[in-house]
Amino acid sequence: MSFLRHPTRLALATGLLLSATAHAQGKAPTLDANGLQQLRQQIDELKRSYDSRIQALEAQLQQAQQQLTQQAAQQQSTAAAVAAVTAAPNTAHAANASTSDTAIAADSAGAASGGANRFNPAVSLILTGGYAGLSKSPDSWQLSGFLPNGGEIGPGKRGFSLGESELTLSANIDHLFYGAVTLAVSGEDTISAEEAFVQTTALPAGLKLKAGRFYAGLGYLNEQHAHTWDFVDAPLAYQAFFGGQFKQEGVQARWVLPLERYVELGLELGNGHGFPGSERDRNGAGATLLTARTGGDIGFSHSWRAGASWLQTRADGREWTSTDPLDDSTTYTNTFSGRSRIWALDGVWKWAPNGNGRVTNFKLQGEYFRRTESGQVAFDTANLNSIDGYRSAQSGWYLQGVYQFMPQWRVGLRHDRLDSGRNDFGANALNLVLPSYKPKRDTLMVDWSPSEYSRWRLQFSDDRARQGVADHQIFLQYQMSLGAHGAHSY
Repeated sequence: MSFLRHPTRLALATGLLLSATAHAQGKAPTLDANGLQQLRQQIDELKRSYDSRIQALEAQLQQAQQQLTQQAAQQQSTAAAVAAVTAAPNTAHAANASTSDTAIAADSAGAASGGANRFNPAVSLILTGGYAGLSKSPDSWQLSGFLPNGGEIGPGKRGFSLGESELTLSANIDHLFYGAVTLAVSGEDTISAEEAFVQTTALPAGLKLKAGRFYAGLGYLNEQHAHTWDFVDAPLAYQAFFGGQFKQEGVQARWVLPLERYVELGLELGNGHGFPGSERDRNGAGATLLTARTGGDIGFSHSWRAGASWLQTRADGREWTSTDPLDDSTTYTNTFSGRSRIWALDGVWKWAPNGNGRVTNFKLQGEYFRRTESGQVAFDTANLNSIDGYRSAQSGWYLQGVYQFMPQWRVGLRHDRLDSGRNDFGANALNLVLPSYKPKRDTLMVDWSPSEYSRWRLQFSDDRARQGVADHQIFLQYQMSLGAHGAHSY
């Protein structure tokens, strides 16, 4: 350490110097050159002695602080382990556990790298429900000009309903892996694994791997759970091209490049069972996804992110039902087998005064999708089974803005538009007819969040997804968060 950087040392040395000088003056009024040299040597010796003593004291202080920190961590681990054992509802188990508290506490302290959730993973529950008032019957809802996909699309049921609730359990598994599972509980009393994956936490060079079932990193909104959306429903493009959201079982690799600007590249290989793909009784990957993202800050008040994605998947006997062009009461079962490719562009810009969005902020986001499909279509598989080639090229986009004009209150506006593009059914063109139509929808919403754990939303939509039909929709939605919930992505 530098002697002059510490005022205390400098003051003490100065005092010693003055004292020594006064003492020297008392004994002898004057000093020759040898006397001055001896005095300097004495002062240097005092400096070295003082530095060594201070360093020794600082080392002792640091060691004492480390010991206190370790003791506090051990006490917390012991208390958590004892609390987990004594809270068991079975009194017999609790009595037996009291004899093994020491062993459990030692195990907990020794597993500090696994985090405080070694015995109790973080649990969160999102409750969702509301009311839907629709001017047209939801049973006839469709995206005119697009093949049905069988996904969770459309405005849902009329009246009061229980929406999809999410139960999530997550924790650090050890110093290398993190794990999470999200169970979706639908209003129809069904439970499904929405996501279940493990993810690395300690790979070098900005690398991260994920394996299991997860929402693909396609576009901007696809990875986000529904309760994080700014509107009640997904954009029309997501409903048309993914049946809501695209998820699969597989592996994901992401790499943040060592650059000053944020740049991330991604690769995903999965089974491709989700729409626009289908289940295939084959080995290997059924879907491949490539992603690239970049972003950054502009001053203190602005930030942005942009991305591009490319998805290729295959369908094998993907079914849908069509009606006879001349008789709506007659239906046919058809299948598509072939390749589906989707290109996507996404962007988001956020503004908050001086980076503090607590009082007011604004977010503008949009995405564009283009899908091409080529393969074979089998018309009326139960009887005629007419097989011929099929090619299509369709697109869609949305743009939305959400403004928080005061604490707890936001207002948002969204515009959706699709283009049915080109559909070529070959020899089946007379039996399979899709209109050349551009579905669209305008949506206005206002929501109130009294805390970070609850939100109430009112939404109005002018839905023109069906050709020649205008559906005026009103939604009232509530969302409640119980338990520990992780931070959301940008």
